[in-house]
Amino acid sequence: MKQLARWRIRVMVLALVLTTVSTTSGQIGRPEGLYYKSWGLVIGIDDYLVAPKLSGSVADAKAVADALRELKFEEVIELYDKDASLRRLTTILDDYLPRKVGRQDRVVIFFAGHTGTTQDMHSKELGYLVPWDAQVANASKAVTMDHLKDFSRRMMAKHVLFFLEAGVSGWEVTPPQQLSLEGRLSPEDETDKRAVQLLTAARKGEAVTRKDGRGIFVQVLLAGLKGAADGDKNGWIMASELGAYVTPQVTELTSGAQHPQFARLDGEGDGVLIEGKKSSFRARLQPKTEAERIAAAKEEYDQAYSLLQQQRSVQEALERLDKALEYNPAYGDAYVLKSYLYLEMLPNLDQALIAAEQAVKYAPANPDSHYTLGLVLQKKGQFAESERALLQAVAVNPTYTDVYLSLGDLYAEDLKDQKKSIDAYQRYLETGGTENRVSEYLRKAGAAPPATLQ
Repeated sequence: MKQLARWRIRVMVLALVLTTVSTTSGQIGRPEGLYYKSWGLVIGIDDYLVAPKLSGSVADAKAVADALRELKFEEVIELYDKDASLRRLTTILDDYLPRKVGRQDRVVIFFAGHTGTTQDMHSKELGYLVPWDAQVANASKAVTMDHLKDFSRRMMAKHVLFFLEAGVSGWEVTPPQQLSLEGRLSPEDETDKRAVQLLTAARKGEAVTRKDGRGIFVQVLLAGLKGAADGDKNGWIMASELGAYVTPQVTELTSGAQHPQFARLDGEGDGVLIEGKKSSFRARLQPKTEAERIAAAKEEYDQAYSLLQQQRSVQEALERLDKALEYNPAYGDAYVLKSYLYLEMLPNLDQALIAAEQAVKYAPANPDSHYTLGLVLQKKGQFAESERALLQAVAVNPTYTDVYLSLGDLYAEDLKDQKKSIDAYQRYLETGGTENRVSEYLRKAGAAPPATLQ
């Protein structure tokens, strides 16, 4: 069997990746994706028992429930009208969900119905949600913001997100979170952080505006969940992005009658509503100047190389290399690594050849450009062309040990030229090579070892 030489850029990568059997998914306590399970609790009340009747709340809630299922939420609990009694709500919030939800889960809670505000013993505002069997002014039979706060603290989920189709206040929050995603490096880094977040349809005292039987807040919310909230077009929709999209849209569509409020209530993370490709997670302003594009390309290249070092996804590394080349189409080193991935990790000789030819074009002073091209051509059976490429690699770097090994193999096994194979193998040993098979080949061929080794 032919033995391709190990090349500097490959020594660590090949050893790591070829022995990898996706350890990420096998780690105890970590889901294969971002979450083990996604839970939705959707509440809509029109036909109140004693409070004034509403119209459209149940329809809005059902539309949100459908949207969550489209987002692959495995468990969506729906409570409409009399099913949303105080007893049923408290049972689910105080017992069922805390028992069922795990540390690596996410929870989205939507409420459409009456809300109210009272004051606590310190004269601070205390907002509340009105269940089906409660009066609007009776906070004692309501689900208060303190109740929801306590629920979120007892909940094991990494991310909890409340959507309230109402104007409500009365929950002390941490300072407003930055809505920009600039500087985030990976979904794992972000989603490992706890987050409880809240998006309301309006400020306290503002009425919910409806159009064509549907709340404008819910219309915009659903559009955001279908992709409109992806402001940086990276395929991911974070809770903060959704808040940044919904707030100005609803304000504009209601002519300033509604001002949605978005806040982080606890933690430092950010919930994920739509998961895109990991390689696209980092949200950033698109580079505009040539220097910015070159820097962005280098960053993507470094991320690709780091992924391989860490025994992570080869496909994701390839995606990052493609992103690097999108920023800088003349990035020769990125073509070199891309060619190697197609040569050894994701076998596709045609794509490997295209990338190698681009590497030679844009990085002719890099011996790995020619070396990679030679290895690809050798595998394609184009031995004469492979020889020329490998010779060019050692012309650029006359002490490149691995190239001499590949040349020796090419001459010995493919071109059947013993004299040239001996010369190449001797040069391999002279430049520091230590393969025992080379010394054995030279012994059997009756060739003297290099003078430096005698």
